[in-house]
Amino acid sequence: MPVRASARSVLGDCIAALLVLVALGTTPSSAQGSRYLAPPGEPAEAFPSPRRPVADIVSPSRATERERDAVDETGQIARLLGLEPGMTVGDIGAGSGYHTVRLARLLGPSGNVIAQDVTKSYLAQLARRVKRLKLTNVTIALGQPHDPRLPRASLDAAILVHMYHEVAQPYAFLHNLAPALRPGARVGIVDLDRPTSQHGTPLALLTCELAAVGYRQIAVHQLSGGIGYLVISAPPAEPERKAPRDIVACTGDGGR
Repeated sequence: MPVRASARSVLGDCIAALLVLVALGTTPSSAQGSRYLAPPGEPAEAFPSPRRPVADIVSPSRATERERDAVDETGQIARLLGLEPGMTVGDIGAGSGYHTVRLARLLGPSGNVIAQDVTKSYLAQLARRVKRLKLTNVTIALGQPHDPRLPRASLDAAILVHMYHEVAQPYAFLHNLAPALRPGARVGIVDLDRPTSQHGTPLALLTCELAAVGYRQIAVHQLSGGIGYLVISAPPAEPERKAPRDIVACTGDGGR
C-alpha cells in the first residue's frame, strides 16, 4: 500500500509538472494550435463600454516586415522597455508574429514569448511560422476581446503594438491583463496619435483609459520612422486594482 500511494504521488507530481511546462510553452507542442492559458477573469459586462469607436481588425500586420525592419521597430521597443534575455514577454495581439519571432531571438532559449491573439486564423498561421523557424521558446495563446486569458504572474513585460484601438472592451482587457504581470513588469503600448476610427488612439485618450483602470504612466516616447508613440505603464498591484464598478469611461478626446 505505501508503495502504491507513493507511486500515485509521483505520478501526480509528474502530471502537474507537465501541465506547468505546457502553460509556459516549454514543450514542442506549445506551437500547435491555440488555446486559453488561464481561466477567465472578470466578465465584460461588469465594465463600462468605451465611449468612442472601436476599429475593426482588418489585417494581421500593419506594414511589410521589410518596412518595419528598416526602422528597427522591435529594437526600438525592446530597448525602451529594457527587454533582456531570459525574460518572458507577452506579444498581445501578435497577428502575423512580426514581433514574436524577433523577440524570441532576442530573449534567447532561457526566455519566452507568449504570442496572444483573439483571431484563431492568425494564431494558426503563426503556429506554422514558429514551427518552420524552429522557435522553441514561443507559446501560442488564444485570448478574448475582454480578457487576454494569460497565467497569473507569468510576464515580465507585455507589448500591444498597433492593436489597442481594436480592443473592443479596453477597460475589461486592461483589468484582466494586470494579474498576468509580475511585480515590476511594464506594459508598452504603441499606436498612432489619431482617432480610433482611423486605426490609432489619441494619446490623451490612452492616458485616460490606462489611468481609469489604475495603471501608472512611466514614460512616453516618440518612435522614429513614423511608427507612432510608445507609452510605458506599470500595472496596478492587486490591492490597488480598481473594481469594475469603480471604473469611469473616458470620452473620445480623453476627458470623462
